[in-house]
Amino acid sequence: MSVWNFFDGGLSWPMPPKRFRERLMFRIGRWMALRHPHVHIPKSCRIHPGAKIHPRDGEIRFGENCVVAEGAFVQGNVHMGNDCSVQAYTILVGYGTVENPSGRITIGNGVRIASHGMMIASNHRFSDPDAPIHGQGMEHAPIVLEDDIWIGGRVNITAGVTLGRGAVIGSGAVVTKSIPEYAIAVGVPAKVTGSRKREEHA
Repeated sequence: MSVWNFFDGGLSWPMPPKRFRERLMFRIGRWMALRHPHVHIPKSCRIHPGAKIHPRDGEIRFGENCVVAEGAFVQGNVHMGNDCSVQAYTILVGYGTVENPSGRITIGNGVRIASHGMMIASNHRFSDPDAPIHGQGMEHAPIVLEDDIWIGGRVNITAGVTLGRGAVIGSGAVVTKSIPEYAIAVGVPAKVTGSRKREEHA
């Protein structure tokens, strides 16, 4: 059992703190993340101490009122807007440096990311079959999530993808191509199956 179970009462979702021990837990989580250079987290955010937050060679920047649950990984170049949530055991890994954020994950305002998702803004090169893959380097490409998006559980979003404003991605989808605004996409690979916008009738 994690020591944080005493503080969070066993909840996977960082609820608004009502007791001193909960307020203390989120202060500790924020402090643990802010130990690293190039990490910016407003006091309004709720960061569980069991989350793994590290900028590597890049920069992590949260907007106001963001939530990161226990077991989530936020690593490398990641910029997040206001009122976003990252649920338990989701992995967000951006690439590049502070000066060259070539593989940044950029998340807009009001984005909801469910549990066990994955966004990795880079791929291994493997074009030379005579060389080990680990020696061929990485190819970075940004991931962009615009405002007001809902990402279901176990969704994998690959490098180079942009999700348009208001999109919804169904659970278990693998998103390999960009998705337009207000689209609903599901499947492996993810395909648009509908829209949140009503069609305009003449």
